[in-house]
Amino acid sequence: MNIQEYMQKLGQAARLASRAMAKADTQTKNQALLLIAAAIQREAKALLAANQLDIAAAKANGMEDAMLDRLTLSEKSIANMAEGLTQIASLPDPIGEMSDFKYRPSGIQIGKMRVPLGVIGIIYEARPNVTIDAAGLCIKSGNACILRGGSEAIHCNQALAKLVHEGLTKAGLPESAVLVVETTDRAAVGELITMKAYVDVIVPRGGKGLIERISNEARIPVIKHLDGNCHVYVDDEADLEKAVRILENSKTQRLGTCNTAESLLVARSIASSALPLLAKMLVSKGIEIRGCAETCTIVKEAIPATEEDFYTEYLDAIISCKVVSGVDEAIAHINQHSSQHTEAIVTENYTKARQFLREVDSSSVMVNASTRFADGFEYGLGAEIGISTDKLHARGPVGLEGLTSLKYIVLGNGEVRA
Repeated sequence: MNIQEYMQKLGQAARLASRAMAKADTQTKNQALLLIAAAIQREAKALLAANQLDIAAAKANGMEDAMLDRLTLSEKSIANMAEGLTQIASLPDPIGEMSDFKYRPSGIQIGKMRVPLGVIGIIYEARPNVTIDAAGLCIKSGNACILRGGSEAIHCNQALAKLVHEGLTKAGLPESAVLVVETTDRAAVGELITMKAYVDVIVPRGGKGLIERISNEARIPVIKHLDGNCHVYVDDEADLEKAVRILENSKTQRLGTCNTAESLLVARSIASSALPLLAKMLVSKGIEIRGCAETCTIVKEAIPATEEDFYTEYLDAIISCKVVSGVDEAIAHINQHSSQHTEAIVTENYTKARQFLREVDSSSVMVNASTRFADGFEYGLGAEIGISTDKLHARGPVGLEGLTSLKYIVLGNGEVRA
């Protein structure tokens, strides 16, 4: 069987399964999620062993440290997978929810009902946890999914797929509701993103190159974000102790995630006192500071930044830094240079905080909190299938509601149109 035939077969199976998933009741879907969670906990050692095979191959192929970090599983991350499924099971089921009913002069009632999207194709690199996050969210939202993980995680993804199929089967749901593409041939991606007859939406998760390719070549709607150039703005009315703590977590907790801060903005009136404190922390954590002229004057360790630096998602131990006149210039800089992912302000001024929330054009905007909170699990979504910086359908972390749509429903009692 060639790649096209193989992918068409997966598409047909997923479409058939999506019909069954759309009809599945909440109890059955929750049972499947809890069975998968139990299987993951039971097979933790086997999953770690499969992950080690992937890591060894990745290191042999010269994978960068940031990607290795995303690929690596631990006992904690495996426990988090299971916990994520448990949390999804505990969430209200959005499917079938009816709302916005209004009577019309004709006597009919018009409302809306939340329904699954159908079949979701998910293409991702390195992160094996995406296999479980995606499967869990699609199951609970009544969708079927076709998962195409990166070749670097093939052993772990296949091990996880077996556990997902075990849980689905035991709960009486079709195994083909979650299909993991078994080939590492890149041609499979090209087929998946053009199968309009079988796939309703594509979600890419990975590097900018992958997402650009999917966006350019897909013939199916795409939920995506390209970059994670996230900002922390330290206002002239900030609590500096709080600012250091927030910046430290935003930038240094993990370097390779899309919600990691890549740019620091500081109000000019406090730059001479705030920047040395912030820079001391960053340098102690091994972070290179690429600053504007004013930053380089105040911070001797800083090196001059280029204009390109202020647009860059480093995913590395580097941060850009700019001194700005105040909140207005900070907002203007962010709206010009950011990737519309996540931005944070540190301030004790309520009015400025509200202005920042209102005027910054990003999918997550925060006051006095780390950018690292921009995550489906932290938002109480159970998990996320991805982050969307688009403005249509879904924006920010995409959880259960982001995997559904609304259709109009009409209730009548024999009315006919005049």
